[in-house]
Amino acid sequence: MIEITNVTKKYANETALDDVNLTLSAGKIIGLLGPNGSGKTTLIKILNGLLRDYTGEVLIDGHKVDEHTKGLVSYLPDRTYLPNWTDAEGAIKMFKDMYADFDETKMRSLLEKLNLNPKQKLKTMSKGMKEKFQLALVMSRNAKIYILDEPIGGVDPAARELILNTILQNYASDSLVLISTHLIADIEQIFDSVIFLKEGKVVLHDDVDSVRTKQGMSIEEYFKEVFRC
Repeated sequence: MIEITNVTKKYANETALDDVNLTLSAGKIIGLLGPNGSGKTTLIKILNGLLRDYTGEVLIDGHKVDEHTKGLVSYLPDRTYLPNWTDAEGAIKMFKDMYADFDETKMRSLLEKLNLNPKQKLKTMSKGMKEKFQLALVMSRNAKIYILDEPIGGVDPAARELILNTILQNYASDSLVLISTHLIADIEQIFDSVIFLKEGKVVLHDDVDSVRTKQGMSIEEYFKEVFRC
């Protein structure tokens, strides 16, 4: 589904990604893990077509990153991007106009499950409510690839299980979900495999069961071992 070959991205005097090679297959939920400055955000921006000034090659479903691949990828950024003056109905209309694969019926069902009012304006929503609402929008697309950047970062612990269930229940079995997070302990149970990025390099790409068996510890514990200061 995603082929990344010899990708390097440099900013002035800093190398954000250093000769990254990855093959990511459909039917998996993959954790993209690493400390701040490891290259996660840069990689996500490249996959979404937001960064183009890099060397190497990125193919999504056999296509170079372009307008076609934007239609295959449903992206949840780590910050609220919808205008505060709009309400849920306005955002639903915007997504219907922008994305042919947007499923309004699924969206309204998710709003009910997440206890969100479609008439409420975003400016009156809490940070957690906005994040749940944006996740509902993203997961209501019938996309090939879902890229979720910190999907539970602003959600209280009581709501995290609901968010994870929303992800699990609303992506197709033939699609790919790539999740970047710092809250590994809260989310590692849904990962099929993980990628560790360190200083722009891939230092691990393996199935979670294999990592746990080889290392005799959880993904979070192994993460702390690899990235210990």
